[in-house]
Amino acid sequence: MGTHPRFKRFLFPLFSLCLMLLVASPAQAIDNPELLPDHPTPVIDLARAFSDNQLKELETSLDAFEERSGWKLRVLTQYEKTPGLAVKEFWGLDERSLLIVGDPRGGNLLNFNVGDAFFALMPRTWWVELQTRYGNQYYVRDNGEDGSLLATIGAVELCLDRGGCQFVPGLPQEQWLLTLATSVLGGLIAGFAAYPRKEGERIAWAWVLLLSPLWVMLFGVFGIAPVVTRTSDLLPLVRNGMGFVGGMVGAYLIAQATVGRKLAEESED
Repeated sequence: MGTHPRFKRFLFPLFSLCLMLLVASPAQAIDNPELLPDHPTPVIDLARAFSDNQLKELETSLDAFEERSGWKLRVLTQYEKTPGLAVKEFWGLDERSLLIVGDPRGGNLLNFNVGDAFFALMPRTWWVELQTRYGNQYYVRDNGEDGSLLATIGAVELCLDRGGCQFVPGLPQEQWLLTLATSVLGGLIAGFAAYPRKEGERIAWAWVLLLSPLWVMLFGVFGIAPVVTRTSDLLPLVRNGMGFVGGMVGAYLIAQATVGRKLAEESED
């Protein structure tokens, strides 16, 4: 049985609100300090997500990043047991601290406790995008919990080094395919608008300009902008540009051939 349309309209904003609350809320409301290690460390790996070598390398890199930048990144993995609020005092979490919690029990692996100073560089929507990109079940299935957590840490460090980001760096395959589809669609509309409608006319510029808000939005806003804001790689841009041109030329030729056939049939009559 399908979902009622009104329920769908209610469910989406509710889901978005829940994600936002996850970003700003503490990881757990319990306190188990006995689970804390007896030595200083930026990583508490209760779920054994990392190998011994990965753990040592991550501890070293997080300490080095904090010393270099002043930003405190902390990682907690858990499953059945959690130290809860005890980590706040253990790590001295403050406005320049980020706690990344890896816990697969909620459906999405990632949760964050974000210090207020981070929001000046990466808005709340950035953290929601980060969570949904690297914490979803498909990404974790393909890359493992360790891969998900390391990719998350890498994205945070990259944006902090850049002085902030509006979007999570990197262009996932599925997102690029969406930009390619909108680029091709924009080209189809532009090509359809450009085919000549008068005798002796090669390009119907009036129609191209009339429909420009539509094809410019599809190609520029949805086809190009998401690419240039997330990656410096030129290959996706070249492919999207070729998709736009290909769609435009194809639509132009098909429309021209169709109109020419109709005119020929009318002249025979």
